[in-house]
Amino acid sequence: MVPNPEEQPRRGGNHETGSAQRSPAPFAAEDQKRDAAGSAETAEAPGSHAVANAAPQQAGATGAVPVTHKPEAPAKARRAPVASNAAAHAMRLLARARGAEGAQTLPPVASGPLAVVIGGGISGLVAARELAATGHRVQVHEASAAFGGCVGVHEVAGLKLDAGAESFATRSTAVADLIAELGLGEDIVTPAPGGAWLYLKRGSENLALPLPATGILGIPGDPWADEVRGAIGRAGALRAAADLITPVSKKLLEGQMSLGALVRSRMGSAVLENLVTPVVSGVYSADPDTLDVDAISPGLRASVLKHGSLARAVASMRAAAPAGSAVGSICGGMNRLVTALLGDLRAAGVQLHPNSQVATLSAGADARGFLVGLAPETPLRAPAKKESPVRERGVAKDAGAQRALRIEADRVVIATGGRPAVDLLAGIDAGFGEYLPAKGAGISLVTLVIDKPELDDAPRGTGLLVAPTVTGVGAKALTHGTAKWQWLGDESGPGSHVVRLSYGRLNDVTASLVNADDATLRDAALADASVLLGIEIDAGDVLGFDVVRYGGALPFATAGHAKSVVKIRGLLATHPGLDVVGAWLAGTGLASVIADTTKRLRVTAS
Repeated sequence: MVPNPEEQPRRGGNHETGSAQRSPAPFAAEDQKRDAAGSAETAEAPGSHAVANAAPQQAGATGAVPVTHKPEAPAKARRAPVASNAAAHAMRLLARARGAEGAQTLPPVASGPLAVVIGGGISGLVAARELAATGHRVQVHEASAAFGGCVGVHEVAGLKLDAGAESFATRSTAVADLIAELGLGEDIVTPAPGGAWLYLKRGSENLALPLPATGILGIPGDPWADEVRGAIGRAGALRAAADLITPVSKKLLEGQMSLGALVRSRMGSAVLENLVTPVVSGVYSADPDTLDVDAISPGLRASVLKHGSLARAVASMRAAAPAGSAVGSICGGMNRLVTALLGDLRAAGVQLHPNSQVATLSAGADARGFLVGLAPETPLRAPAKKESPVRERGVAKDAGAQRALRIEADRVVIATGGRPAVDLLAGIDAGFGEYLPAKGAGISLVTLVIDKPELDDAPRGTGLLVAPTVTGVGAKALTHGTAKWQWLGDESGPGSHVVRLSYGRLNDVTASLVNADDATLRDAALADASVLLGIEIDAGDVLGFDVVRYGGALPFATAGHAKSVVKIRGLLATHPGLDVVGAWLAGTGLASVIADTTKRLRVTAS
């Protein structure tokens, strides 16, 4: 979702067994949480980049309609025991056939006011679609070579896989509605049953057990439930249950408060360390003590005051959530959303410019529109009539040997990450400069395709979230993709499995692994997957692997973030024709980003 190279995913090598060959360039078509909040893993950043369908649903989950999906195939645990090896895997891939993807397209726009969208991630592409629908001529400028941002694709061992976000939260219909409009509605799928597990430290030993299913962000709605006691012990459950009888002061609503402070004060450290922190670090790559509770779960504090306890507030929110799975995806991967969006935009006449870095933004002459300045190395063609001194509106102007290009635009939508967005906004109004967000934590995702029939029974559900107190494991989360998504299990075939591990742990020496080279990360992933899944996996089992890196791609919702967003929106309102969208304002995850972008552009596009 970010055009700034620092925030785009950086690919490691796409490695097959016995080969050091680098991965090919990302698809030209897309040509790139877990909702991270709906899935326990993702970078929706990558939207959210880690794991399983354990995801806690956030506040504001009422009124949603369950997404439609294909009838579920038999559970993967019942796959027939077929001989499994690298050759058989290759034969399955050769035999696989893909159908054409249909889409409802917008009519081309021949004329109209020019709108420039800065950033070709999901928020930028959705913004461009809304602008084209309201009669704008639209240009999208993406700094990297690929569109899609944190919804990317890569090929590992012959399988086309999601390189970033691999699901979306179903707490609203925003994502499902867009998917349906693009002709992919019949391909929406839900995860296989089983859910995510936790990997915790208990005394001197580590313990794997299912994640309690009654919580939000890991906060239990029933502190005395068997699965909660299993995770935090009897003493921890007794402390958590004290929340049910401890009065709530109205001062709870006063001032800023972190999610960690709220949970610790109401339920104690055992809930925070063993339930909330593994989920939150997997989704947001941040410590709960640094996250603004109002930004992470709007309305939660008010609900605690209303119901008289944190547990009852969480239970009420869960009861109000839509029935069914907390997350969904697309058969074939979320990357198909980007492919469909780009096809729709091209049919509508939207100009898509990859490798186009926007360097400056300023007000136009006589306060009319905006001047968008492109970096000198931007490979855009100059106007046909170079000799003309008149700058045509909406046409890049060659400014000599350095090729500093400027575009006059009637509308501008900034759809980058927070830091590059504020840098550009400061060219319009210096007042934006005080809202420069902190840089998000880096994440490295290691995907392994392995030949391991022992995993056909999905022994640890759809993945695991690792508590920060655990020693001996470097990953913060693991997604068992072929156990989570039936379509992927069918494509890989019995015995072949896709697992993805997320690196970037908090408050731990293993956090340095996020910056390790590909070979080191591969070795760490094999060791960690063996421990987390309880099955020995070695290099001889690997059919292929790849590393995708995200640098600061997730919004870092520190204390006071929600208030800053309100102030930024207020300042934007004083600059007609200027919009800012993206996860750093809307929140992590496709559901948040798409809903916010659609709402703002449909209101202001005309």
